[in-house]
Amino acid sequence: MKTRIALIAHDKKKDDMIALATEYRAFLATCTLVATGTTGGRLANEVGLQVDRKHSGPFGGDLQIGSLLVEGMIDCVIFLRDPMTPQPHEPDINALVRACDVHNTPCATNMASAHLVLSQLQLRAQP
Repeated sequence: MKTRIALIAHDKKKDDMIALATEYRAFLATCTLVATGTTGGRLANEVGLQVDRKHSGPFGGDLQIGSLLVEGMIDCVIFLRDPMTPQPHEPDINALVRACDVHNTPCATNMASAHLVLSQLQLRAQP
């Protein structure tokens, strides 16, 4: 079964997400990917990944991904958060991170933890 990864990035972290996805492109191309709207569009256009795009975070995309997670359809969340900028949909963000905790789903929220999670998943995927 393919690893199912959700990719989300706040506006000021989208360039970091593109850099991360470019570094792990070969591995991510073997996974089932879901992302919020703008992030997913950039991953498809700039990195060439196939991504199931949901709504933008402020329009419910975080909640859509949270619903998939609760249904057991997400194995890992990479959510590059911007801790320095207030987010209008902070309750949705907190709900998604809480759902990760409740369902024991790995959730990387910065570049260091994203590298750790993706490198481990990549190792496990090797034959």
